Amino acid sequence: MKKTVRDLQVDGKRVLVRVDFNVPLKDGVITNDNRICESLPTIKYLVEHNAKVILISHLGRPKGERKPEFTLAPCAKHLSKLLSKDIKFADDCIGAVAEDAVATLQPGEILVLENLRFHKEEEKNDPEFAKALASLADFVVNDAFGVSHRAHASVEGISHFLPIAAGFLLEKEIEYIGGAVTNPQKPFAAIIGGAKVSDKIEVISNLLPKVDMLIIGGGMANTFIRAKGYDTGSSLVEEDKVELAASLIEKAKEVGTRLLLPVDFVVAQEFKNEALQKNVMADAIEDGWMALDIGPKSRELFASALADMKMIVWNGPMGVFEMDNFAAGTNAVAQAVAEADAISIVGGGDSTAAIEKSGLASEISHISTGGGASLEYLEGKLLPGIAALADKYES
Repeated sequence: MKKTVRDLQVDGKRVLVRVDFNVPLKDGVITNDNRICESLPTIKYLVEHNAKVILISHLGRPKGERKPEFTLAPCAKHLSKLLSKDIKFADDCIGAVAEDAVATLQPGEILVLENLRFHKEEEKNDPEFAKALASLADFVVNDAFGVSHRAHASVEGISHFLPIAAGFLLEKEIEYIGGAVTNPQKPFAAIIGGAKVSDKIEVISNLLPKVDMLIIGGGMANTFIRAKGYDTGSSLVEEDKVELAASLIEKAKEVGTRLLLPVDFVVAQEFKNEALQKNVMADAIEDGWMALDIGPKSRELFASALADMKMIVWNGPMGVFEMDNFAAGTNAVAQAVAEADAISIVGGGDSTAAIEKSGLASEISHISTGGGASLEYLEGKLLPGIAALADKYES
């Protein structure tokens, strides 16, 4: 068991919280505040318990340089609106500027420090930088699952100077995604989509012996279809992964996992939304045509198979989801996952976008905030940010 924010005596103490405020901005305006909203339970808890709250985060990829377009000032301003509370902002995350801002902070107040990645030492996990961050606080809380697969100074390095506890968001990610990997409810299904098999090999290999059913969709399904000996026309296929796909099909048989591939596709002659399209069976893709979505029979097959599951993990779209004319398969899977009487966990940008766009987010048990982190967790890897958390019963 790992320590959480509940295990800390924070009254009057300085609490440094690693949040994930890496939000999309356009002309200095936040266009999606999901990540900020996900941090609110931890922030509110600390304020209610009279802590001096110091928030640290990265934003974008400034590569160790101070770039105005990556300032966290808009996030501090937006947080102020969300909490109806004045939020202080410091123009650096270490040094005299940060130290002076922390020194004047009163219990119940919130301070946002400037972008961690304005210092190249953050991503290099520099011990002196981590030590400087730790010197600002009495306690550290990690509530940034989205970077917990990175051994950065604010995620892992800081644990060498102060013990780290999990915030409520990180605790939830550990409970749901960690639980799916180590102690899943049965029957358990995984839906893996996206463009390339190579991006998801480790996830598929790790989950195959654990799940009762594995559904493959998206561009990667074409490589599996080719592995079955079918023609794939002009579809995206990873030629160097066809043999691997064939071995995974065989492995599924060996371990007794039901592997479902699309039985039909929506195909088009061009990779664009307005392209001429038609439905064909999986073994009937002609030259000059490319599969861009799963077909209606596949949607029915997948939905029917998911109905009896008790746990479902979904990562990756079923087709070229960003084009409306090829989003039906992804939307159908979103509907099926939402309707299933199961613990449902959704990760990955396109899968999350599909759930949110369809208005089904409230029907999902857990929507992960970390794309890369959730993938690595599902691969069975121990994430640096989780490994760095203090054990609950440490002396």
